[in-house]
Amino acid sequence: MSEDGTALFTIGELARATGLTVRTIRYWSDEGALPPVTRSTGGYRLYDAGSVARLELIRTLRELGLGLDDVRKVVSGEQDIASVAATHVAALDAQIRSLKVTRAVLSTVARRGSTAEEMTLMNKLARLSAAERKRIIDDFMEETFGGLDTADPDIRTRMRFGLSDLPEDPTPEQVDAWVEMAELMQDPGFRARMRKMIEFNAADRGPDVPAGTSLWFMSRLVQLAGEALEQGVTPESPEAEAVLNGLLGNADRAAVLDRMESAAHAEVARFRELTALVRGTEPLPAHREEFAWVVAALRHRVAR
Repeated sequence: MSEDGTALFTIGELARATGLTVRTIRYWSDEGALPPVTRSTGGYRLYDAGSVARLELIRTLRELGLGLDDVRKVVSGEQDIASVAATHVAALDAQIRSLKVTRAVLSTVARRGSTAEEMTLMNKLARLSAAERKRIIDDFMEETFGGLDTADPDIRTRMRFGLSDLPEDPTPEQVDAWVEMAELMQDPGFRARMRKMIEFNAADRGPDVPAGTSLWFMSRLVQLAGEALEQGVTPESPEAEAVLNGLLGNADRAAVLDRMESAAHAEVARFRELTALVRGTEPLPAHREEFAWVVAALRHRVAR
């Protein structure tokens, strides 16, 4: 007990009172978070009732994950709890984002049975900065549309809007989708297929063709082919000719078939699904049956 009658406690007594180990309390004291109020004649550290309250605060802050340096600043009054907590929340958010990226990469590696080289590439792609991700998108758009001024501007706008960056707080599924999407955007073969699609589109459009015509064609295709499917019209039947005439008119059917086969490629369909996953929206209907019907009808009539 001190000279003014205040009860004093040794580290051992603090340990028994709080359930903490002597080693832990001594370490916190050595680090300056719990300085002793005095020492005994034998040199032992002594603490008072205020030290007990401070010890409980230290334990709470440590259980919340704060480092001892921040804990020391709080208990000494150098910094208030609110500001330290806000800083710690920001650090936790960054850690959570990093863990989500790690989880997404590992889950993709497990699902694909990836090699060590593939895993390294996926990890690198997942951890790109926002500026680096934007550069990948910009490079892909330039490779796809560059120099094709006659391509339908609505197609360009839709594609650029669809190629969203990761949201601020992405889910593991969105990180996974972004990695796969980035791999496609940097794949020379996929870039060539997308470029070919846009070249077909540019070749179809004259100077007086209004924007949105390409989207109108796709809507018309879905409508007419869908009706043919409902009516049981097969692609090889004579009745299919009337459907193609209503859709294509006098257009070069061989060129349309090339365009359709390029657009219907499995990678292109997957790319659309991935962009929707990254944006957090439902993928647009692929209308695979309608596209397949038109492709089959054209193949039946186009000499190879």
